[in-house]
Amino acid sequence: MQLADIADRFVTAGLALRGGFHPQEPDGVPLLPDGRRPATVVLVGNVGGSMWGAFARSAEIADGALHPLDRWTLRVVGAVADELGAAALFPFGGPPYLPFQRWAMRGESVAPSPLGILIHPDYGLWHAYRAALSFAEILALPPRADRAHPCDGCRDKPCLSACPVGAFTGRNYDLPACIRHIDAPAGGDCMDGGCLSRHACPVGREFAHAPAQASFHMQAFRRSNRQP
Repeated sequence: MQLADIADRFVTAGLALRGGFHPQEPDGVPLLPDGRRPATVVLVGNVGGSMWGAFARSAEIADGALHPLDRWTLRVVGAVADELGAAALFPFGGPPYLPFQRWAMRGESVAPSPLGILIHPDYGLWHAYRAALSFAEILALPPRADRAHPCDGCRDKPCLSACPVGAFTGRNYDLPACIRHIDAPAGGDCMDGGCLSRHACPVGREFAHAPAQASFHMQAFRRSNRQP
């Protein structure tokens, strides 16, 4: 099986292959359903607004039930996994949660940003890992390209100063302060257009989410983290 054949099955959903690796035991990749150890893991995700058109037309976003993006991802990726005889793995559904950030850094040249989320040299902070496919077969993977961490040369770190409530310090994230802000009228800009700190990053701005996508993600973030 070729990676191009796998990638083709995700085109209509706006999803793309986001690197892969041949797992070792410390990677924490679950055994396959038949008990075998997986030989290849291929990550699946989106860049910018690539998936938004397909998801926005889906039954999941229209039915009003909780977690529409997770349910859409389960359906789309699960169907491809079944076709290919692979196991579908997801970053949600825990605890416990699978170590997707570690897998992402194994699969391609991404690294933690001062905001804590992974930054890509081209896409900046506007990308995500939605799932992974685990195969029993050893698939040919391109060499992992090690590229410079874009934050290393960013002296001003505008992502840290852009937050209206100083939720990001580069070492810690004050989640309660963030939620209080976006729950109040003053947080309208973040809720309507997306996190201001994320927008402040100069890398990959052309991949920034359009308002509808940004608002969807912010609403989901607020629901899942609202303080009791």
